[in-house]
Amino acid sequence: MKLDILVFGAHPDDAELGAAGTIAKEVSLGKKVGIIDLTRGELGTRGSAEIRDKEAEDSKTILGVSVRENLGFRDGFFVNDEKHQLEIIKMIRKYRPRYSFVQCC
Repeated sequence: MKLDILVFGAHPDDAELGAAGTIAKEVSLGKKVGIIDLTRGELGTRGSAEIRDKEAEDSKTILGVSVRENLGFRDGFFVNDEKHQLEIIKMIRKYRPRYSFVQCC
């Protein structure tokens, strides 16, 4: 599936906290938007990984996002190395977004 916009966030709520308004606006304009979470946020203080999984799925529905995936990197322990870069590259190649951006914690 080709997306117009692909948003990357370290944790399952980062895209929403930093860009929910933009995501909702672009979806309302007919754009296909996807979100890729790098971790499940298991070290966070805002709920367990299971709760965050459910919230991410609910958010996908509420925002009207076309796809949402989680790469399952270990929260707090992934590094900018070839292994992790290749996983991100796979997502970019899979969805071929016109635009992509990273929303950091």
